[in-house]
Amino acid sequence: MRKKDAPPRWDRKMQQRLARGEAAALGELYDRFASLVHGLAHRVLGDEHAADTVTRDVFAHVWQHPDTYDPRQGPLRSWLAALTNRLAVERLRTTETAALARGGPGTTEDLERKVRHASVAARADYIVQSMPAPLRAALELAYFQRRDYRQTAADLGVTDEEARRRLRLGLQLLATAHDAGAPGAPPGIGGAA
Repeated sequence: MRKKDAPPRWDRKMQQRLARGEAAALGELYDRFASLVHGLAHRVLGDEHAADTVTRDVFAHVWQHPDTYDPRQGPLRSWLAALTNRLAVERLRTTETAALARGGPGTTEDLERKVRHASVAARADYIVQSMPAPLRAALELAYFQRRDYRQTAADLGVTDEEARRRLRLGLQLLATAHDAGAPGAPPGIGGAA
């Protein structure tokens, strides 16, 4: 079993390659995480074009400042998610503040509420994408297909108790999205307000 403070080997090697300026490393990183970055940005901004821009900004930041990621602080995936969230929230605030200044509808409080809501939603998406496949499958059956725990157990080929355990654990993980609703967890995702 790996030590808790030891970073995954891939993350460490990727950071080293980026620091050396290997363009191929950026391509690999993009291939592996572009959909995550774009999805989180879209979740915060609700706009495809803006999400594309944030995605480009995230990978440009990684290319220009590879030393800002420290593998000892946590997984590269979480760091990218936190960076995406930060840049998307900055863009949302800038866009919405400009709209307010032009006399658009809403107040500063509405803007902050929107930012918090977007951060919680992005964090929940991140948690669902990151959770183990058995937990995700149980949640999808129970909530998207409206199966009870017995039907979920039958569909997954597990005991009723195992289905209840998976659903309970999945819901506990999702509850952290709202609890942390802003800065902090998992390493950095959510931190908006």
